[in-house]
Amino acid sequence: MATAELNGAVIDGWDSFHAESRKTFGFPESYGNTIDSWVDCLSYLRDADGMSKFRLKPNEVLEIVINDAAAMREKAPDLLEELTFCVAGINERYEDYGEKPALALVLR
Repeated sequence: MATAELNGAVIDGWDSFHAESRKTFGFPESYGNTIDSWVDCLSYLRDADGMSKFRLKPNEVLEIVINDAAAMREKAPDLLEELTFCVAGINERYEDYGEKPALALVLR
């Protein structure tokens, strides 16, 4: 299982979330620093399109670990809620295409 670790202690809003995500996931230079861009980049993890440094095998899952999630929840509770919603939506998108879900969100 592939793992991407976000540092929740440094995430206090959308700007820091996108900076941490860009670094952690290896998003392309064209990444738009929006939640729509985040969803788009993580919707093609099994394709060779270069939207992320991760390339998953057909049934592989990318575990997104948010370390110090309590600090992130305290500083940006709406962001964590939105992120949870988006991960579920991305997994649903994979299922719509007949694939296994590709993401697991772990809060530490």
